[in-house]
Amino acid sequence: MKMIRLLLSCTLLGITVAPIHAAPKKKAGLNLFCWSEYVPQEVIDGFTKETGIKVNVENYASNEEMLAKLLAGGAKYDLIQPSEYTIEALAKADKLEPLNLDSIPNIKNLAPEFTKMPHDPEGKYSVPWMAGSVGIVVNTAKVKTPITGYKDVFDGSHKKRIVVLNDNREIVSWALGSLDISANDITPENLEKVKPILKEWLPQVKVYDSDSPKTALLNGDVDLGIVWSGEAALLYKKNKKFQYVIPSEHAHRFIDSLAIPKGAANKENAEKFINYILKPEVSAKISEAFPYTNPNAEARKLLSKAQLDNPASYPPGDPKLETFKDIGKLAKDIDKLVTDLKGK
Repeated sequence: MKMIRLLLSCTLLGITVAPIHAAPKKKAGLNLFCWSEYVPQEVIDGFTKETGIKVNVENYASNEEMLAKLLAGGAKYDLIQPSEYTIEALAKADKLEPLNLDSIPNIKNLAPEFTKMPHDPEGKYSVPWMAGSVGIVVNTAKVKTPITGYKDVFDGSHKKRIVVLNDNREIVSWALGSLDISANDITPENLEKVKPILKEWLPQVKVYDSDSPKTALLNGDVDLGIVWSGEAALLYKKNKKFQYVIPSEHAHRFIDSLAIPKGAANKENAEKFINYILKPEVSAKISEAFPYTNPNAEARKLLSKAQLDNPASYPPGDPKLETFKDIGKLAKDIDKLVTDLKGK
């Protein structure tokens, strides 16, 4: 009331009073929940410099770990980085926010084959980050016999010289592949079929590592690995003795994307980050640090010939690749099967 009287008095006296503005609100941050070793710090710093939005990063090592934390509600995340089958599951459960594509104009830079994919047919909930495959890395300086598929890796001659991803669904998919069964044909009967195979295979593994499986290969602790293609690409870039093989049976083609969890507090900031990473020059920086298959057509134009010729990043020919689908509650059966066998 005193302020109103003061303004009124000033007006009557002909005194001009500068308008009073509320103190500017501090920009909310962005809580990013993502795979480890997948988002370059340079990209995060560039986003903060451009927008003033601070990014808080928390990492996970598997889709299942991410889902458990997300659904438990123990923390609030604004942006997550799920794989294709996880996006499908979250969308079914109404756990994702629809994207405001008007806030993401750089989505036009995506290659057509990376838009409106089966796990998100309307392109309503997700934007691809990177794609890739899971294949075999062979240290050809140590392994002289031909390696063409999973059976060769686990034929017994490489016991305790193998690193594999610490991912139960991946591991089961390899055993299914050895039986010429689709990675998505998960039934109790098929899990029984792969049980004796995994019982023979798993004791041969020396290291389980989804974060940085390349490390054991670089250190010479192992001679073979079943790893993410981006890890294989970094190994190949460092030394051509590390050859990448797409298993003859079939291999998983994954598509990791950015999505916004239902009820995210900073949805607008999340969409700004998505739009930022779709800039060609920014997306190219991601490829430089983590050389997976880049879904950004405009960014690929900025990559070098050596990057595009890396057989792990962009496999030649027409390899047999299969994308995972949501399998619902059967995921728990897979976890129990592999966990029990690891414990023996």
